[in-house]
Amino acid sequence: MNHTVQTFFTPTSTDHHPYYEMLKEEHEVAALGMPHNPAPPTSTVIHIRSETSVPDHVVWSLFNTLFMNSCCLGFIAFAYSVKSRDRKMVGDLTGAQACASTAKCLNVWALILGIVMTILLIIIPILILQAYQ
Repeated sequence: MNHTVQTFFTPTSTDHHPYYEMLKEEHEVAALGMPHNPAPPTSTVIHIRSETSVPDHVVWSLFNTLFMNSCCLGFIAFAYSVKSRDRKMVGDLTGAQACASTAKCLNVWALILGIVMTILLIIIPILILQAYQ
């Protein structure tokens, strides 16, 4: 709504109040009137379905891939974790849960085998050195 206000500084126009332009605009708004709909405004409520949280175990799988990748179980778990994340993004929660469960199982086995192999790599050389002394 563009209004151009022209002010003339003549002796007859200086008698007007300084807020003449603002009062004129208020009169225009009052002349237009309020909306003709007396009904109160309505509100809309949107219910967003809460999705069950499906953990995809990507960080755990990445850790097992980098540090405890015995029998490539960490890498396979990482592949299932990424697959679970992809299915979750698509909206396939059942498939995401199945892949996440597989990734969790593989991560547990990779962690157990990694810890056992680390302990054996520490204990066996110590036992061999003690046997030869």
